Amino acid sequence: MPRTVDTLIETRRLIDWHGLHPGPHFATEAGFLHLAAAPFYAAETYLPRAFFTDEEASIRLIQCSAETMSALRWISAVLPTEPPTDPDTGAVDYLEHISHWLTEDDFFTGRRPNATDVLKVLDHAIQAAQNLTDIPAPRTAA
Repeated sequence: MPRTVDTLIETRRLIDWHGLHPGPHFATEAGFLHLAAAPFYAAETYLPRAFFTDEEASIRLIQCSAETMSALRWISAVLPTEPPTDPDTGAVDYLEHISHWLTEDDFFTGRRPNATDVLKVLDHAIQAAQNLTDIPAPRTAA
């Protein structure tokens, strides 16, 4: 868990420094980063060229990084929506959850999340990862 906390802290620093990129692709030539690219960069210490041009290859690279996926699980856990599951495997799709959250208008504000919203989510994810031993189970509707 301590390594994941460090990855989340570095993710926050990278988004704050480079700026947020909601897509398409996972990074821009100007340096803006997608919320899924920043944890990869933080964990693996490099940004693959595919992040600028090839979404499918980027997704595979992200999914193959255990540390990136751990950070994405914590980010997903603090979002106000539930993550979807892959219909073929039944696995929770954290990457899709985060990407969808970035590109959809918020029910309460009527706008898409901006960099400030993402930094707040990262603060919550860092705090949760520091204080909890495991990601809480998804909430059920009351």
